[in-house]
Amino acid sequence: MTRFARENRADRTLAELVLWTELRGKALGFRFRREDPIGPYIADFSCRFKRLTVEADGGTHDDPQKDRQRDRWFHENGWFVLRFDDSDILDNLDQVVEAIALALEDPAAVIDPLNIGDFSNWPSNGSVP
Repeated sequence: MTRFARENRADRTLAELVLWTELRGKALGFRFRREDPIGPYIADFSCRFKRLTVEADGGTHDDPQKDRQRDRWFHENGWFVLRFDDSDILDNLDQVVEAIALALEDPAAVIDPLNIGDFSNWPSNGSVP
């Protein structure tokens, strides 16, 4: 599992690279890991201190059933999951980062964690609804 995680770190999508530049180095006040093995899965990004995983859904996330099973495992083991489509990361980076910051502060404030990538109802100034 660790070897696979290392390989994933070297083979990342543009969206993962862009998001990592926003999360690395405690930019949001907490340390994130990239391609972090947790239980039977590898989280795209994780903040172990806050038990938060952030998933960037691109071409490798083409099976919604597997994603739900994976999210269920994380939730059952005390993790909070945020899932974003790669296009949302690239097109709405500020709002994605704001949603992650909000989840770090108060996960209950994130209304629909499995569909947070839908920014169609967000105010244009980027403030969280």
